[in-house]
Amino acid sequence: MKNIVILDYGLGNVRSVTNALSAVGANPLISNEESALHADGLIIPGVGAFPHAMERLKAAGLVDLIHRFIENGKPVLGICLGMQLLFEKGSEFVNTEGLGIIVGSVDRISIPYDRGRLPHIAWSKVVQTQPVGEILFSGLNEDELRFYFVHSYAAAEVPTENIIGLTTYMGQRVVAAVRRGNVWGTQFHPEKSGRSGLQILKNFVSCC
Repeated sequence: MKNIVILDYGLGNVRSVTNALSAVGANPLISNEESALHADGLIIPGVGAFPHAMERLKAAGLVDLIHRFIENGKPVLGICLGMQLLFEKGSEFVNTEGLGIIVGSVDRISIPYDRGRLPHIAWSKVVQTQPVGEILFSGLNEDELRFYFVHSYAAAEVPTENIIGLTTYMGQRVVAAVRRGNVWGTQFHPEKSGRSGLQILKNFVSCC
């Protein structure tokens, strides 16, 4: 059974992620300690604002821990805000430096106030953008690539090679999933996306 640490920095949907990992046969561990480095995989959850999250990570000494985990070659998955933190910077409330693991910034979805509302709260279809074979979507056909989103900010200026999934909201392209080496991110919440979401987590665990 794979030990998967859910990083506890006070802004994560920890209980739902824990339950979902248990459902796919993993052993979830909630931690913000140095011992997390011994786990098989790491999940960075997140619900809230980018600057607040980075402040929490820095205060707890977790920025270095995340980078060391990645450097050790172990798989990491960022979920929602956790995915956004993987980028170089975010502009929510105030410009804030991110983890800098993937090139790009996190900005408000560009929708005029008279055309639509934010946040984007919906079950939205995701389209794979890389050749068939991306392990995160393994076992899911096109009709099953529907996931639950809730966010107002999204990744921008991301290199094409790092984008593995896209969705649309009010006619705007939204980066739904990213990958760089052993690091993945999903803007959607797999732990709240039914069977398809559980398959995403199962696929991640299989990489660990």
